[in-house]
Amino acid sequence: MEQQATITATLEDESAHAFDSTVARIWRVFWILLIVTLVEIALATVHYFFGVPPVLLRNVIFLSLTLVKAFYIVAEFMHLRHEVKNLILSIMIPLLLFIWFITAFLTDGNSWRIDRERRAVQTEQVNPAP
Repeated sequence: MEQQATITATLEDESAHAFDSTVARIWRVFWILLIVTLVEIALATVHYFFGVPPVLLRNVIFLSLTLVKAFYIVAEFMHLRHEVKNLILSIMIPLLLFIWFITAFLTDGNSWRIDRERRAVQTEQVNPAP
């Protein structure tokens, strides 16, 4: 009977320790995501009031910080951090290709729009309205 009580107490201690480590991990994730978000807000505020950094650099920084947050959320809350490397790669490589796909289509669509506007201006210069 005493042995059963010892085993039960040990299991309860391990359970409490696991709960404490889980709570600590969740708080760590919270603080990291909060800090990254506050950096984004500070950067937007500085850009709004002072105009620095330039728009292109600011957008690159925003995209980078957003990707950091996305990867961190996926790693922690989808538990990919603790998975086999091949599983992680089988998820992340198609995701990166999909991001490239979206970027390529947006760039192509924008170049098509610019080309169409340029041709419209050239047409107006050749055939002025009466």
